[in-house]
Amino acid sequence: MAVAEQDEISDRDYVNSLARGLDVICAFTRTRPRMTLSEIARSTGMTRATARRFLLTLVREGYAEKDDKLFSLKPKVLDLGYSALSSMGILDVAQPIMNELARNLQESVFCAVLTGDDVTYIARATSERLVNVSIAVGGRAPAHAVSTGRVLLAAEPPEALLRYLERVTLHAFTPNTVVSKVKLRAEIEQVRLAGHSIVDQELEIGLGSISVPIRNAEGRVLAALNVCCPSSRTDLDGMRHHILPELQRASQAITRGL
Repeated sequence: MAVAEQDEISDRDYVNSLARGLDVICAFTRTRPRMTLSEIARSTGMTRATARRFLLTLVREGYAEKDDKLFSLKPKVLDLGYSALSSMGILDVAQPIMNELARNLQESVFCAVLTGDDVTYIARATSERLVNVSIAVGGRAPAHAVSTGRVLLAAEPPEALLRYLERVTLHAFTPNTVVSKVKLRAEIEQVRLAGHSIVDQELEIGLGSISVPIRNAEGRVLAALNVCCPSSRTDLDGMRHHILPELQRASQAITRGL
């Protein structure tokens, strides 16, 4: 009886229009930052009339903009994610730890969350080197081609990961990019078992990266902590034996702070 009552409450309280509006927001990705009404309707499975109402509402509220026939998101949409992250305290806790890690390693450090088929970088810390990796806060990258993405995908429930693999198009950014869904799934499973991900020049030639999860006190993955390493300075062994232990200690310190 209790289970049936809970299901009834869930169905009654579910706001379908809100869920579908969020689907419209998530339809925009790094590879599809600007779309026509027809493309958005097709991506979300909505009719053109329904998609149009959601899009014009987002435009009116300042979350999207329309240029001729193309719609795109505006920076205000990041407020939705920042509100949640701020309420968890992760940004306040992570930033000083990231700053210290960047100083110790003399490499760029990032924190990222999963947003649809991409990762979004929500915090960064740079080293004192003249050359740092120039990913801005709010920047996005395809989840399949970066170590943060694989860490975050490894934390997804099996059904969510399956839906991702069914819908995503694996673009090849370099000759190293994994574009086989079978191989990507195996890579993600290995990340889940190992607790970290190392990606070698899959998004850009000359750039490697290593990431570990940031967890809350209950063990749930909230974000990914990442160090980007130009290949000219750090090879795979260096990432694995020198950077990984420091990265893990920093992640654990953030968890304790939370």
